[in-house]
Amino acid sequence: MKKYFIYFLTISCLIFLFSFIVSPAPDQITYIESSSGLQSLSLDGGRTEIEMADLNADGHLDLVSIGDHGNPNVNTQEHGIMIWFGNGSGANWSLIQNGNFGYGGIAAGDINNDGFPDLGYGMHHNYSSSDFGDQIIETVLGDGSGMNWTPWDDSLGTQGETYGMFTTDFGDVDNDGLLDVGVVSFGCCNGLRVYKNMGIGKWRIMYTVNSGNTSMDFVFGDMNGDGNLDFAVAHNAGTPYFGDGTGNFVLRHNNLPAPTNSGFRGVSLGDVNGDGSKDLAFIESAGATNGKLNIWKWNNGTQSWDDLSSGLPINSSYAATALYDINMDGFNDLVVFGAGQVTIWAGNGGTAWNQIASFSGFTSPGGYSDMTIGDIDHNGFADILAEASQSCGTLCTRNIIKLFKETTPFSVLSISPVYPRGFERFKSNSVKFVDWISSAPQSQTTKVKLELSSSGSSGPWTLIADSLPNSGRYQWRVPNNINSSNCFIRYTAFVIGGSSSSSMNPNPFIIGTLVGISNNNNEIPVEFKLFQNYPNPFNPMTKIRFYIPANVKRETSNVKLVIYDLTGKEIEKLVNEELEAGKYEINWDASNYPSGIYFYQLIAEGHVVDTKKIIMLK
Repeated sequence: MKKYFIYFLTISCLIFLFSFIVSPAPDQITYIESSSGLQSLSLDGGRTEIEMADLNADGHLDLVSIGDHGNPNVNTQEHGIMIWFGNGSGANWSLIQNGNFGYGGIAAGDINNDGFPDLGYGMHHNYSSSDFGDQIIETVLGDGSGMNWTPWDDSLGTQGETYGMFTTDFGDVDNDGLLDVGVVSFGCCNGLRVYKNMGIGKWRIMYTVNSGNTSMDFVFGDMNGDGNLDFAVAHNAGTPYFGDGTGNFVLRHNNLPAPTNSGFRGVSLGDVNGDGSKDLAFIESAGATNGKLNIWKWNNGTQSWDDLSSGLPINSSYAATALYDINMDGFNDLVVFGAGQVTIWAGNGGTAWNQIASFSGFTSPGGYSDMTIGDIDHNGFADILAEASQSCGTLCTRNIIKLFKETTPFSVLSISPVYPRGFERFKSNSVKFVDWISSAPQSQTTKVKLELSSSGSSGPWTLIADSLPNSGRYQWRVPNNINSSNCFIRYTAFVIGGSSSSSMNPNPFIIGTLVGISNNNNEIPVEFKLFQNYPNPFNPMTKIRFYIPANVKRETSNVKLVIYDLTGKEIEKLVNEELEAGKYEINWDASNYPSGIYFYQLIAEGHVVDTKKIIMLK
């Protein structure tokens, strides 16, 4: 998952200047290297993943990775969860390490909904002698300091994963308000896994692709615009998998170029033409088109992929891609990195690509390259963190991390939406990441307020969250009581007692509700039935009954009933008791809740089965 850097400080350490301006504004972009503190350790050459997240809620984005090649038996200087804490300048990073394990991929997100960022990672060497680092796939809870981590990982890595797992991402694939985890194998043999977050420190397998070779890329995103998360993976069986909102996925490689032995390189997602759906970027990795840059968009009408790659190179040595609005003109651009070279093509909505920058900051680069993008110095433009293996002698390579900062000056506080920007479809009760980018004065601490309108850009507005760290990301649980195609988020950056700046997504996005009198269209299996509760109205006890036919395979442990208030807030989750074969009853004691209207929703086998209304009178 890609994160966004926020805050600004005067740059104290500038090493190299790279200026490659090839077209008029807004395409004028200039980069300088600012990497002080990033080479404090001698990272052994080899694949690893570095991500960006504000792990201590100070408004500055941090860098996070796990371990190093061979850890903890070799190269023990680098170990466990490695966090370079940022100070907003992009220089003088401070490294903290926890645990004895590594190396691998990593993702950040709040997996238990307590407001603190947590981590998930797949690793090659789970050599730890304690619960912290002894599983090939793990998730850990944070306490908001970025310094302490508690394992929360029961049943992860229990589906035949043996050799090593790697690139990791979080996403709510079943729209239940909890982040699930996806992980891809380290090269050979283990394929990929998607595990469901049960919300109690336990996980259950949802989807598996066994065996096969990979190039170790995995990312969640909605490619077909149905509101359910899909994923793209670098795997020899194919790349795009479409989800149905229940944890099931179907490969939709269709008319894309044939995947090679390890799949495509540098797989990433981003909305190129602004229609609300994620488009697919990758690099071919064999034959006459080895190194060809590709961008494709799913076409729901033809059920096939449309090629948006015209004008991009057909041969290159690039290894990583990212789709991001680098020049802030409203269109996503293509950023690529490989063999020590960063190149940027400006997009115009998918019909043409114009190269606007290219620079190199590495000597004798090896075969491994990766990058992450975000606004580190808070000037309102994204910066590029690049990582490459670099020769250090005979049979010796070291991973070198370098930061290249965009240098456009700013003079006023500003904030701009990154996601959503318009036409996205969000399922009710699902978890989404709201992203923004902001320029902010060096000498002032800025906060952010987010508000939602489901009635257009003029409001009325409902508060989502206030006084957030200006770190560029907020994990949002989509309300249950909204069904609208005219939704807007208003972003306000402000200095307490001082100036403020506001903006909103340029086009409306869609929220479809799961809670209410009606069911969720054709996504609800007809084999399940939820009986009306008795009595209704009730005061203050009620019995809720449901039925699963005997001819339907069921796991009663995977059946739950959730109570929501009128605003869509989840207030209680209830267990069930089987009265006789296929018949269940749940008793709800609502004596602690006020009179009013409530909704109860049955979820069985991962499906939203039925939803009904309760009227409570006291």
